[in-house]
Amino acid sequence: MQQLKRAAAIMLLTATAATADIKIDDVKGKYGSSPDIKASKELKQHIDFGFANTTGNTETLNLNGKYEASYLIPGYAGRDLSWMFDASVYLTKNDGVKDNEEYAANLALEQKLSGKWFAYASVRWLRNTFRNFDSKTFLGAGMGNELYNDGQHRFEVKLGAAYNLEQYSNAQPDHDFTSFTQYAEYNNQLNKTSLLYVKAGASENFSDFSDYEVMGVFGLTFDVAKKLSVTLEGQIRYDNIPPIGFDTTDTKSIVRIGYSF
Repeated sequence: MQQLKRAAAIMLLTATAATADIKIDDVKGKYGSSPDIKASKELKQHIDFGFANTTGNTETLNLNGKYEASYLIPGYAGRDLSWMFDASVYLTKNDGVKDNEEYAANLALEQKLSGKWFAYASVRWLRNTFRNFDSKTFLGAGMGNELYNDGQHRFEVKLGAAYNLEQYSNAQPDHDFTSFTQYAEYNNQLNKTSLLYVKAGASENFSDFSDYEVMGVFGLTFDVAKKLSVTLEGQIRYDNIPPIGFDTTDTKSIVRIGYSF
């Protein structure tokens, strides 16, 4: 009970600072180009708060949140150019001692091309000393295609390349490399208020394909009011060559409430 009270206090602090949870489910942000929020010609914003149970490099029950924003402007040949941004923090304490802490920011551009093709670019930064990352920078670009969309079922894929710079919290030397990235997403609009989604992403070091990372998400979100939604989600991340002394696998089980404005 005392731990939950501490978590609630942290949650209130997080909300006051208008920050958000850097989530393992940000597959699209890391391997694709953007958060989930759909860009429009008006600024769209979304914020979530909820519980997350984590395993792997941290074994904690946390209150957390996330923030996303997007906007649509004319781009190449007058076609839609979307920009999307998310910034986040993830912080928990137990008996006054931090047992999980993570910060991140992501800026992405997505340019519509001919038909269902589009190009993307993404700049991402992460800090998580509990995974030994003092700073992790990702600069990516590539192409994508909406392979199928019948109004209920939607399937999208992306392929690209990225430059990665990993700076560690311990004495391990910094590591920089280029990688091949892949991303796939399937959405099923079950009804007017409920959406089922599956996302998967992977990244392989061009110079050593045994140095790879894979992420996957399965979730359900449904509206409970005009601007309110509830999401149930399971997440997993596997790093085949993690920083020295750290686990290969992290998971999260999340229940959260979202508000769009």
